[in-house]
Amino acid sequence: MYKKNLVFAAACIGMLLFGIVFLSLGTIFTLLKTKFAIDDITAASLSSLLPLGMLAGSVIFGPVVDRYGYKNLLIVCSILILIGIEIIAFTGVFYLLQAAFFLIGFGGGAINGGTNALVADISSEGKGANLSLLGVFYGIGAISMPVILGAFSKTFSNEAIISGIGLFIILPVIYFIVIGFPVPKQAQGFPLKQGLSLLKEPILLLFGFVLFFESGLEGIAGNWTTTFMKDGLKLTTEDALFTLSAQVVALTFARLILGKVLKLAKPQIVLFVCYAVIFAGAALLASAPGFTGAVIALALLGAGFSAGFPVVLGFVAERFTNLSGTAFSVVLVMALTGNTLMNYLVGAVSQNFGIQKFPLIIMISAVLMALLFTSSLRKISIK
Repeated sequence: MYKKNLVFAAACIGMLLFGIVFLSLGTIFTLLKTKFAIDDITAASLSSLLPLGMLAGSVIFGPVVDRYGYKNLLIVCSILILIGIEIIAFTGVFYLLQAAFFLIGFGGGAINGGTNALVADISSEGKGANLSLLGVFYGIGAISMPVILGAFSKTFSNEAIISGIGLFIILPVIYFIVIGFPVPKQAQGFPLKQGLSLLKEPILLLFGFVLFFESGLEGIAGNWTTTFMKDGLKLTTEDALFTLSAQVVALTFARLILGKVLKLAKPQIVLFVCYAVIFAGAALLASAPGFTGAVIALALLGAGFSAGFPVVLGFVAERFTNLSGTAFSVVLVMALTGNTLMNYLVGAVSQNFGIQKFPLIIMISAVLMALLFTSSLRKISIK
């Protein structure tokens, strides 16, 4: 038997861990380039192992939790992340560094998917609201990481800070061990045929394509915003980074508010409003605003991104109750694919037409998400 509040806390701890680890890797990566004296091509090959690991983790977590439950997944994947971080802190061997990045990506991808599926499973109603609250903890982890690194960088070596981040994971592992979790849904054996049949479900695929663009937009906003601010709007590096921070803060606070809003309003209406907010933020960016306008635009984008994953995953959980973990795997793999492909798209468009087209890509994607989500709602109503 499990206590819902303790399990929800476990999911939030897992998501907090995911946020801390994945933002810290950006800073760690810069240090590694110097430590190992690697060129940009080698660095790019190293950084690609992280999303590759995330993709692998996102593929396996669904069938694993449906068959074996959440406890073992959270424990094992947290330990994998711990091992990966400790390798990064102390290794002098490059191939071990590569393995560490893959391990962290694998464990993080599985924890991200597993915690979302876990919250959906224990929420008898208000799935979107609870998933939104879960997303707040990713933002808290992401925001707190620069503070932690800045506070200790003058007192401890980089290796000691990185190792300390890894050792912190022991505490969540202990918590995961001592509390109870929901029993596996398919404890007698995973129905492979039924699981594979999800790949032919039009509604699930439509939801997956919605998240394809949602994840893609969140990815390009994080990776290309500073470039657009510097090259397109001619802002300083410091101002560009501040605008990016405004997006993360707005996303976090919006998800906190959504936890209440989604209990009062229909989730589909909230999501369409968020698509309009994304479009408005991108349109403001396209008008070439100054620093203040850029901060407002990025805050609008962050707020607009807040409802995408919680609302869509809530619909997926309600529609595919018996194999919710596997259904989450399908849509999250599609989401990660969108993240990768849209980053390539922005790079290609930027090289051939200029970074000024960046806001246009966001606006087009917002419209496509609205159309795809409308199609999915129509199919649900027909069935």
